[in-house]
Amino acid sequence: MNKQKADVLLSLLEEPFTTQRALSERCGHSLGVVNQSVKRLVADGYLTDDMTPTEKAREACEPSSPENAVILAAGFGMRMAPINGTGPKALLEVRGEPLIERLIRQLHEAGVHDITVVVGYMKEGFDYLVDEYGVRLAFNPDYAGKNNLTSLALVASRISNTYVLPCDIWCAESPFSPRELYSWYMVSDAADAESGVRVNRRGELVRTGGEKAAGNHMVGISYLTGDVATAVRDRLPALAADPRHDDDFWEEALWNRDRMGTLAKVVRDGAVAEIDTFEQLRDLDENSGQLRSDALDTIAGVFGITPADVTGIEVLKKGMTNRSFLFTAKGDRYIMRIPGEGTDQLIDRSCEAAVYAAISGRGLCDDPVYMNPKTGYKITRFLEGVRTCDPTDETDLERCMRLLRSFHEMGLEVPHEFDIFGQIDFYEGLWEGRPSAFRDYAATKEGVLSLRPYIDAQPKARCLTHIDAVPDNFLFHAGAAGGGAAGGEALQLTDWEYAGMQDPHVDIAMFCIYSLYDKPQVDHLIDVYFQGSCDRATRTKIYCYVAACGLLWSNWCEYKRGLGVEFGEYSLRQYRYAKDFCRLAREEMVA
Repeated sequence: MNKQKADVLLSLLEEPFTTQRALSERCGHSLGVVNQSVKRLVADGYLTDDMTPTEKAREACEPSSPENAVILAAGFGMRMAPINGTGPKALLEVRGEPLIERLIRQLHEAGVHDITVVVGYMKEGFDYLVDEYGVRLAFNPDYAGKNNLTSLALVASRISNTYVLPCDIWCAESPFSPRELYSWYMVSDAADAESGVRVNRRGELVRTGGEKAAGNHMVGISYLTGDVATAVRDRLPALAADPRHDDDFWEEALWNRDRMGTLAKVVRDGAVAEIDTFEQLRDLDENSGQLRSDALDTIAGVFGITPADVTGIEVLKKGMTNRSFLFTAKGDRYIMRIPGEGTDQLIDRSCEAAVYAAISGRGLCDDPVYMNPKTGYKITRFLEGVRTCDPTDETDLERCMRLLRSFHEMGLEVPHEFDIFGQIDFYEGLWEGRPSAFRDYAATKEGVLSLRPYIDAQPKARCLTHIDAVPDNFLFHAGAAGGGAAGGEALQLTDWEYAGMQDPHVDIAMFCIYSLYDKPQVDHLIDVYFQGSCDRATRTKIYCYVAACGLLWSNWCEYKRGLGVEFGEYSLRQYRYAKDFCRLAREEMVA
């Protein structure tokens, strides 16, 4: 039975026949297709002459009728700024009902009661669903570092006649049915240049054929049965075990060359609302109680507007310490910083405020529009045409090191210091008794600590030091502030959270380890900063700082990992710096 006949038959099984025009609207096919399909269904014994489904029609649905469902709800929902971090996205309420509860209820109405919810971030918030709705929970331990392909792979054995769906959708009408005849993947009739899939004449989903070719917007709900279900079930474990697929969505398991393997279920644009952002939630339900946000209230107070007047909210790439988002107020664009998970234990915001007071008006960065030392909220103006330093570009390096050296030469002072070795112990203490993930951590730490006497013996001009002077914090932009302009670009240094009194040469080490430099690159950066006149003892001291700072940020990464935040290669490389440059420094000391 082809897709057209199946759609007509399923529509008649759901609702009695009235007119062919009404049937056409229900099943989404033209009157001509409906007319021909009805004739064939009557001839094949699936319909009577008055278009009533026969017993044969009902029996045809039995092998492929829904048995269960999997709801994918493990992710962070980081694009929901400024309310991300307040709870799982699946539990956001629209019109008084949590998203996931509406989906479960709609599945129940279709006779699907065997429901598995794959959880991860704030997993405890889902426990009540077991008692109230009889669902089962499956925990994905890789939710922080991998995409939802791993979530579905975790429960791959359950895929048979199965609905697979994301947790962040709101369906005005239920997309689920007690009867299905084929595997499908839901797309809307809206054109989407980023979807990568389109519906061909046979109703199949195929690749668009080019980056700029518009396809159909992918909704994310799918039904898997028969050979497609078997193929997905078999492919998922191998895909999930391959690190190349860590960032992939589960739909990767559907692809067979240039075809997705399922037929398309096309719905009208807007029939299913996807809630990926705060503004999408606000558009769907402007009275949702979960739109309330301290961050928005703060913005409204600063600019003398209402929270509803804060528009254009767009989450920025998640930083290593904070969550930040763009917004528009009174026609201008700004950035709001919200401290990330566990940041209150890492950063003293009163010290940060003291740093901004010390650098204010010196052209190093834009002064904050608003800053609250208690909450850590900070508002700065948005810089147009910003790019960060390319640590492989010689011109960028020279300009960044010139700005850094100029800052150090100002000799600014603040009442607090950044103690590298004290912070190593501090971050380790935040592990709350958990052992390091590195088996030789004790020996590595002992080696790094053995460098301290050499560091202490070296002459140093202590001053305000940025500490986080990494490539991503050097901002080239179209403005006229900071660092002088060259080639039409100004330069400034941002993110002063960790800044304090320290040997300024620590900033060189920090730039190196964040850039993942090897030894020749480290030596080159030292030469750029010192303009080719760095003595051997100072170079050795910087090697010591590379080792110590590597262990420092490795310990920091281990703490953040305990909060569910992963940094991939960065954390591994920091530990390597601790070991490799400790050895290099000691070799230089005895040479």
